[in-house]
Amino acid sequence: MKIMYEREKFLQAFHHAASVVPTRSPKPVLRNVRLDVSREGGTLMGTDLEIGIRVELSGLEVEEPGSVLLPAEQMIDILRENRDERLSLVSDASGVVVRGERSVFRLRTENVENFPPIRSFQEQKYHEISVGLFRQMIRRTVFATDLENPRYALGGVLWEMLEDRAIAVATDGRRLAKEEGSARSIGGHSTAEMTTIIPVRAMQLMERIFTNTEEDLQITFRENDVLVRSPRITVYSLLVEGRFPRWRDVFPKTPYPVQLELPVQPFYQAVREAAIMTSQDYQGIRLMFEEGKVILTAQEAELGESRIELPIPYDGPEIPVVLNHRFLSEFLRVLDQETTLRMEMKDSESPVIFRTHNGYEYIVMPLALQSS
Repeated sequence: MKIMYEREKFLQAFHHAASVVPTRSPKPVLRNVRLDVSREGGTLMGTDLEIGIRVELSGLEVEEPGSVLLPAEQMIDILRENRDERLSLVSDASGVVVRGERSVFRLRTENVENFPPIRSFQEQKYHEISVGLFRQMIRRTVFATDLENPRYALGGVLWEMLEDRAIAVATDGRRLAKEEGSARSIGGHSTAEMTTIIPVRAMQLMERIFTNTEEDLQITFRENDVLVRSPRITVYSLLVEGRFPRWRDVFPKTPYPVQLELPVQPFYQAVREAAIMTSQDYQGIRLMFEEGKVILTAQEAELGESRIELPIPYDGPEIPVVLNHRFLSEFLRVLDQETTLRMEMKDSESPVIFRTHNGYEYIVMPLALQSS
């Protein structure tokens, strides 16, 4: 292989491909990124066997096509530290040489045939969804997953792909976040009765990598894996095994009697202020809804007390409820701060429901009142 490339563009693409490369692995070959080059262009590939990435390259000057494994750590350092605009890469049986105007790097490499294959997107059935919506759905659900619970199915986001929309749901058993949006089925793609749970790490990776909000994504689920493709990047991931809770059963069959509007930014600020007097051992804050206001209080024996008043348009019954401040903050920070949300309650012991005007829903189980 012999190619020339722009260092900055190659660095960005290589960084994406290397983002899943393990720093330690019983299989040393996985600490490499594979580069395949033809006369038409090139592809960078990285994997840890659970998640794989393919990044399509353009703008290469190809003198000799070929395939080679590039040590991820050393190659990233070369591309970051070198200041030449263009570099050349030449590989042969003895290794790889990366050359700039005043620099030469010789890298040892492994047999490219030992690198595991990474699936490409060749499916005819898939859903199309905008990058912006896909990232928002991840951001508004992934925080509600549970990575510590032995019920492994809770360590991912459930996706349901319907004819004209997509639904994403996450829960840790104490709260549940659900977001949905427009998505178009191509070729009759549907998750139907499948349990399609994408692991948290793959979700976070996709949110970081797919950043061009002017693009659309293609997403296809199979029995054990998922593929998500943009015009330049394809991410493959195994799915989480296990049964996901019947999340629709969490929502009440009849509307709650108490419903009120809350301004997102002032409410978020009040929660953060009240939470100053919480601790790792007890993270509850008490919300008391009275006429024209909500009072947020917290008390910790070794720290002290906090009391924050927030004026709101409320004229219902006085209802106290204790909620985990972290559960509130993680939800409120992913919302548009200039909007309002609707809070729905039944009593101090029933789940509290938050809804936005664009269909985002979040349910939180309250803490015991006597613990406040």
